[in-house]
Amino acid sequence: MSVDALEALTTTRAMRRLKPDPVPEDLIKTVIHAATCASSPGNSQGWDFVVVRDAAQRARIGDLIRETVLPRLVPIPESGGVAASRRRMMSGALHLAGNFGAAPVIVFVCGASVYPPGAPMDEFVPAALYPAAQNLIVAARAVGLGTVFTTFHMFCAPELTKILGLPQTHRIQVTIPMGWPEGRFGPVARKPVEDVIHWDRF
Repeated sequence: MSVDALEALTTTRAMRRLKPDPVPEDLIKTVIHAATCASSPGNSQGWDFVVVRDAAQRARIGDLIRETVLPRLVPIPESGGVAASRRRMMSGALHLAGNFGAAPVIVFVCGASVYPPGAPMDEFVPAALYPAAQNLIVAARAVGLGTVFTTFHMFCAPELTKILGLPQTHRIQVTIPMGWPEGRFGPVARKPVEDVIHWDRF
């Protein structure tokens, strides 16, 4: 059962621990369709989504992430003034990097430089892909699926490009594991809106 847009937006927690249970294809398509409803520069829609479900392909990607990303993550200190929320996040990130291939679905949000027509600029690529990725994770939350934004691809882009068969014109902007969450959705912790809103002038 899905939830409404505002509830989804305010309860989309980062889910770094996912169950291995498969996700129905029609549900994946629903989430990707929501991603394609995002805004993009000049309605250029310069996005592609590589959705990895094959177990062998996920294992290859998981091995690559474990080898290249896990060593770069900061170990959780055994003691010290680290807030509980920070420790949970660090623990989740280590778990995710070490078990990335176990996620039943891995979505790579990719794109080429296509805007403006005739004189495309690379700066417009994230302007299309990040809104699409945000739509994707909120839509996933709405239907009960867990996701988390990652930039793990930054540490192994050449190898990932080969594994995924990406053309040279495309680059990965966001890597999103997706599946049924082990944790629970709930309100996200954010600064009070009064601290970040500026009326008329900064």
